[in-house]
Amino acid sequence: MKIVSWNVNGIRAVYKKNFLGWFKNEDADIVCVQETKAVKEQFPKELAEASEYHFYCSSAQKKGYSGVAVWSKIKPLSVSAGIENEKFDGEGRVLKLEFEKFVLFNIYFPNGGASEERLEYKLEFYDYFIEYLKKYQKKTVIICGDFNTAHHPIDLARPKQNEGVSGFMPAERERLDELEKIGFKDSFRHFNKEPGNYTWWDYKTAARSRNTGWRIDYFYVSQDAVKYLKSADIHNSVHGSDHCPVSITINN
Repeated sequence: MKIVSWNVNGIRAVYKKNFLGWFKNEDADIVCVQETKAVKEQFPKELAEASEYHFYCSSAQKKGYSGVAVWSKIKPLSVSAGIENEKFDGEGRVLKLEFEKFVLFNIYFPNGGASEERLEYKLEFYDYFIEYLKKYQKKTVIICGDFNTAHHPIDLARPKQNEGVSGFMPAERERLDELEKIGFKDSFRHFNKEPGNYTWWDYKTAARSRNTGWRIDYFYVSQDAVKYLKSADIHNSVHGSDHCPVSITINN
């Protein structure tokens, strides 16, 4: 089974950059996207009604902001938006899909760079979600999405210069430590310990051409799922967004 995750930075914008061609060619079992910036009615018809797939999305109350969506060839047992907290659920950041063998969270974690208030909001989101995950300790869990945090110095091109920048602050990185402490594994680092592997590059500085990037898009899996992992990849040759897709392949 192949699951793909991609922050598309606007589903309507990426659709104009051959997203549909990529989608069909990828032929993944499950495709998760973040930062759709659209309500369901604004998704291109070919995507909202894609054959072979069951389609789900969650949008923010604020127009043109945030939003996540999932296409799945396997019909889930249940689907819900949010994490049962009004403070966070109005921003359309979470879709939870429960399948027979696992639970999948597709999440667009908040960005803390805009202000002190947004940084605090991001940290509170992390804290609440990590606590919320404890409900699923007896289940196999997969979490994918844009975490908006580079965990270790190896996960960004210029760690020293960014120690005080949201996305690499100690408090943010500590939240990923906490996620690992409760039993979750960074799937990419399970296979690949090399530097230079990034998933986001700043548009303004043309950082992608120099690979001056950050790895902030992840698949985290619960400890019991690690033995089923076959591969975890970063698809940095795929363009269309300031992020690139990431994926895992697991034994069914």
